[in-house]
This record gives sequence, C-alpha cells and structure tokens, in this order.
Amino acid sequence: MRLKQALAVCSTLVALTSVAACGGDDGAGEQGSGKEGASTSEATEQADKSTLPEAADMASIAQYVKQYTSCESLQSGERYDSNHSSSNDSWGVVEAADPSWSSWGIRERAVCTDASGHPITLLSIQDLKKFQNSAKRDNWEFMVGSDFAVVPVGDEAYQALQQSDLKLLTCDPDFTPLRGFAKEPAAVDGCVLSDYFPS
Repeated sequence: MRLKQALAVCSTLVALTSVAACGGDDGAGEQGSGKEGASTSEATEQADKSTLPEAADMASIAQYVKQYTSCESLQSGERYDSNHSSSNDSWGVVEAADPSWSSWGIRERAVCTDASGHPITLLSIQDLKKFQNSAKRDNWEFMVGSDFAVVPVGDEAYQALQQSDLKLLTCDPDFTPLRGFAKEPAAVDGCVLSDYFPS
C-alpha cells in the first residue's frame, strides 16, 4: 500500500524501535535515520505534524473526499435510506433507527456515491469521545479526521481514501500495524489511530 504523504506520525506514548520507522521519503526523516534512542523532543515534534484534517460542515467533508474519489449525489442519510434497498445500505441505517443513536455523538449523517454507485457515509462528529466509545462498544472501525468520519462500502473508494490524511480508528485489542506504520492512542482508552489500513 502506498500513502500519498510520507509517514511522519510518531507518538511518545508508543514504543518505537527506531525513528527511521517514521521517516519520510522526502528527506524529512533523514536526521533520525540510523539513530537509536531518539530524544523525546524529536518525537514530539513529529507527532505535532500529524494533525488530522478538519471539516466545518457536510459540504466540506464531501469536498475533502472528492480530492481522492468520487462523491456524487450527496444527500441526507434519511433520504438515501428511504430511496435505496437494503442491499445497498450505507453505514448508520440500523444505528440511526435505534433509540441509542444519540450515544454516538454524531451531529449529521449524509451519504454520497462513488463512481461504481456504492455508498460512502459521511459523519460530522459533535462529540469525539462519545463517538469513539460507541465504536468501541459496537466493534466498528472508521476512517477519521479530527471531527468527521468516512465509511466507504466499495473497495475502490476504500483504497483511494487511504491516500488521504485520514486515519483508521480501531478499538481492536489485537490490532498491530505492519512495521513502519504508526499507531497512536485515540481519545478513548483502548482505541488507536493508525495510517495502516488492513485489507
């Protein structure tokens, strides 16, 4: 898997075998190459560069997604659900119908479609901790920015969005990224963010 940007995410809370594992191919990581026991300040500086993308509203989320894959016919989640069969479900159909939907901390849910007609669910997140706690409780994984999440159904869109700055939010205790990929704590205990997306 190729990522669009160099892997520059390091966390001081995660044990690293070497700084070279987080070095980019643009020369930015050369200072740490071959050095063992990198200083905390170096690791913190790299972690500070790992800010997730933000989106003020649903239009901004859709615009971000469009930089990497098709996101056409944007509509509210309710409208999409009422016009599509269960065979073409977007994420959140079951959850939004449940009385505990508010526990997800989601401000708004919308759906667009990729070039193959598969749904891509866009979630504007109001409460990050609520969202991550619910993801942990229900064992869901998401592609996330700092205040939004994206759930592509089709493989093509899923692969394309891996080239973005979105990270994988997972609460799987057995999740282990391949060497060279980052893993850092999320807002909820037991959940992590990573630039490694398992197939």
